[in-house]
Amino acid sequence: MPPQPVEPAPLTTPGYGTGGPDGGRLAALLAAAARGDFPPPDGAVTVLPQPSPRDAGVLALTGSHVVFADADPAWIRGLLPADDLSAPLNPPFLGALGARLGRTVNNIDALLVADPLPGPPPLPLAPDADGTHPRLRRALRHRDGVRAWTVPGATVLLGRGVAGRWEAAVEVEPEAQGRGLGRRLATAARHLVPPGEPLWAQVAPGNAASVRAFLAAGFRPAGAEALLVVDEE
Repeated sequence: MPPQPVEPAPLTTPGYGTGGPDGGRLAALLAAAARGDFPPPDGAVTVLPQPSPRDAGVLALTGSHVVFADADPAWIRGLLPADDLSAPLNPPFLGALGARLGRTVNNIDALLVADPLPGPPPLPLAPDADGTHPRLRRALRHRDGVRAWTVPGATVLLGRGVAGRWEAAVEVEPEAQGRGLGRRLATAARHLVPPGEPLWAQVAPGNAASVRAFLAAGFRPAGAEALLVVDEE
């Protein structure tokens, strides 16, 4: 059995948290979705406050949406035609919401989720303790308590993202692609998350290799998500 990897110290972005009181409803909704308990597919749009100063966006589930943003709910609903289920993730609404918040859309991602796995990861991982990997530095914009582990040619990261949920990301260098390493690291991430905690991944739908890797690692499609971020100078 491979040894348990050394736990790297978490890197935390000051000024954010893993979700305050306003994140409770969103956290509960995400936890239910991870269990397969989704809201009714009735076309409803739920408007919630931001779970933290950092996180604003739109979550799409089957036949329903959640907008988590510090904006007037009446204004939000006024922009969304009642008969258009795709409107909350379409450019006109996302652009208007971003302008209102002073943010821009980061991406529209497929949102995947998986249950944790017991025991150590099935491949040896070395902690990236110095925090110099570019992917790790980018992750600090969107997550708290980020930890990273490496194998030759690839990195896997874990951190607390929207409403405190556990999120994973994998990056495989071009020269190491095509060998199943992404799938193995996505599987390893399921061993690294605390017991009982679902693990989420945001994957660009056009990145077919990444989508395949996470699906092969046991992640399930849960919905789609667009985060609105503050531009860095």
